[in-house]
Amino acid sequence: MKYSLEVLKRAAEVQSAKSNDYQNANSRIKQADYYCRGCSTILDTMHAKVLRMQSVMEAMEQDPNYAQNFESLEDSCIDLINYASFFASYMAGKMDGQDPNNDMFNRKKK
Repeated sequence: MKYSLEVLKRAAEVQSAKSNDYQNANSRIKQADYYCRGCSTILDTMHAKVLRMQSVMEAMEQDPNYAQNFESLEDSCIDLINYASFFASYMAGKMDGQDPNNDMFNRKKK
């Protein structure tokens, strides 16, 4: 199997595991609750993830001994894959807890 497909498989596994933490059966919280501005909030999160990756890469370029303190660049890539899938889901109106009367920006439809 191509490594890129292994990464996609891992992204799906991470998404499933995190869903159990963030939207478990014992909680009233739905996935859409995290994105008050819909796709705009998801894109903001993706942008912050890219900035973090850029910062880490710049540190690595300047210091060959630099090591990330928390998540690896690959972990950040997996998060980006998952946030991109959340973006597509919200845009299609398919995210758990999403109000069908609202658009992709979580505004009331006209």
